[in-house]
Amino acid sequence: MELSAYFKLLGKYKYVILAIVLAAVVASYFLVKNLPDEYVSRTQIATGIVDASTHLLDKDNAPNAQSDQINREFSNLMEIIKLKKLVDQVSYQLIIHDLTSNAPFRKLNHDFKNLSPAAVQHALVVYRAKLVNGEPLSLYNKDESGLNELLISMHYDERSLRKSLDIAREEESDFISVTFTSENPQLSAFVVNILAKEFIEYYSVNIKKNESNAVDFLSNLMNEKKSALDQKKEDLQQYKIKNGILNLEDQSKSIFAQILAYTDKKLENQRNLAANEGALQNVVSKFDPQSRKYIESAINQNNSEIAATNEQLKTLNDEYVHSGFNPQYKPKLDSLQSALVTQLHTTSDKYLIDPRIGKDALVVQAQTLEVSRDLAKYSEKSINRELADLNAKFARLVPFDATVKTYEFDIDIATKEYLDVLNRYNATNLQSKFSIRLLQVEAATPDIAQPSKKMALIALSGLLSLFICLFVLFVLFYLDDSVKEPSNLVARTNLPMLGALNMVKGPKPDLRTIWEVENRNKMQQFKELLRSVRFEIDQELKGEKVLAITSLNKHEGKTLIAVSLAYAYSAINKKVLLIDGNFDNPSITRNLQPTLFVEDYFRTNAYIERDNSKISVLGNRGGDVTLLEINDEKYIQNEFDQLRLRYDIILIDLPPLDSLNKGKEWILFANKTVAVFEANRSISKSQKQYIEYLKLLNNKFAGWILNKATVIASSKKSKK
Repeated sequence: MELSAYFKLLGKYKYVILAIVLAAVVASYFLVKNLPDEYVSRTQIATGIVDASTHLLDKDNAPNAQSDQINREFSNLMEIIKLKKLVDQVSYQLIIHDLTSNAPFRKLNHDFKNLSPAAVQHALVVYRAKLVNGEPLSLYNKDESGLNELLISMHYDERSLRKSLDIAREEESDFISVTFTSENPQLSAFVVNILAKEFIEYYSVNIKKNESNAVDFLSNLMNEKKSALDQKKEDLQQYKIKNGILNLEDQSKSIFAQILAYTDKKLENQRNLAANEGALQNVVSKFDPQSRKYIESAINQNNSEIAATNEQLKTLNDEYVHSGFNPQYKPKLDSLQSALVTQLHTTSDKYLIDPRIGKDALVVQAQTLEVSRDLAKYSEKSINRELADLNAKFARLVPFDATVKTYEFDIDIATKEYLDVLNRYNATNLQSKFSIRLLQVEAATPDIAQPSKKMALIALSGLLSLFICLFVLFVLFYLDDSVKEPSNLVARTNLPMLGALNMVKGPKPDLRTIWEVENRNKMQQFKELLRSVRFEIDQELKGEKVLAITSLNKHEGKTLIAVSLAYAYSAINKKVLLIDGNFDNPSITRNLQPTLFVEDYFRTNAYIERDNSKISVLGNRGGDVTLLEINDEKYIQNEFDQLRLRYDIILIDLPPLDSLNKGKEWILFANKTVAVFEANRSISKSQKQYIEYLKLLNNKFAGWILNKATVIASSKKSKK
């Protein structure tokens, strides 16, 4: 498929295309000439979403927020503007204006032109009530359904208004533009201003109501959390008062420190007791009974004094331990211990002259060890009692600590809940005071008419009709697989091409006169093309004489071409034998009325007479017969050999290849075969087998002759 062929197709239908385009342009002109002018009114609404001056105290919603969040906010606002509730408010005000004004925007439709004053007043009452209450018309109510039909007839209904309404954000700015287009400049401005006003009122009332509800809810919740927190603090305080708890942590630390101190004292006292006991036993072992009697009798008075001092020291030591080692007892203890030591030394000094004076030091030492041992023994009991008291106090603090910690944990949770609600309350309260403030920047005013689109619509209709014509012709051209040019036939069959013959218009020509001067102008092109085909055939025959002419199907013009070639060869003084080999349709026999027939010649070898035109014709009687049924192949071959000697060229008009063996039998005796194909026909799937047969003939197939062609090929032979 070549584009050049498509352009030739366009050239063929150029006047049809031109007529269709002109008709579309004319029809468009009459359709758009009465279109009213369009008036556009526009207003802008400032939102404050990306205006930095409105977010000075609102850090969370600052203008540097994410772009998708900003886009969602703008989308939400634009969808609110498109709400049916708001558009209905505009519809009511429009119809109220037209029913009450001396200069209505639009005249009543012919169906409502004759409304009575009472009906008009009733309609106004209903519309105004709906406007005040912000309610839609109920289509289930017959009366309100009729009023809705009135809105539809005036194109004031929600659908009609939204078709002419355009709402968009001005690029990346803080403004939303509202635009309305109509045939009346006053109407456009009215719709835009009313819609902007209704939107701002609706948004302000609803948003403020939502913000107020949120603030009230958080305030109540904050008070509840505050009361719960105060109650938990009060419970903890009463529990501490009831159980005498000042500072549980400090108390527990103090008791624990005392326990550690008494434990250390106990360990030290146990070490002293063990050491004194061991030392005393060692000293006592050194005295015998006699010396001990002497000493006891001598120092009996001093021992009484020492025992009294020792008892005082024991009593004071108990008080010192019970007081928690109070420092004020320390001087008295030190004084008594010094007095005890002095008494012991005095006892020792009185008997220096005793011959047993060497043992006096041991006696003093034993008495000192006894005192120390007794002190350690009595101190251990006191320390154990204090440890027991301290452990009891510490154990008593454990349940208090657990209970207090539970109270404190509940207080921490309540505090966090209260602070969280408080923060949210503060943020919401602040945001409600600095939330979005919608503002109509400037009121819409009537504007001049927009540039007319009539010429653009007319031009568009012309271009569209032209495109449709071109597209339809291209589809037809793309789907058309018929053969129109010799190159198409060569490409689809991979077989050579001998030439093409043009279609001769008018009645069937007389081939015997095409070479005469009077037919030169009418048949000149056909004559030139026929000569070209004759030349190509001669080049293929290369001295051979028998040429078979067939086709793929009936009525492709092979008989006309066979007769034409016969006359073309006779014009160059060739002896021509034209054989009608089509037993099914012997058209040559019917037209030329020969005297000798194939059946007779190949049976009896009758003599063939030539006429004055140097053309001899061998016809057939037709019927259900084939060439090899007339005589055997060897005999027929001998007869063709004889004919080659008598004639310069033998042309055989064969039946089409769809007649199966009837044509193939003739091809056995031909030197070359040509096939005629009618232009503007397609090659069907069933015909592909015949093309394969022609390919199997190899060098015996000379090539195609394209008949009735509108595109004339050159005389040069086309090879595959």
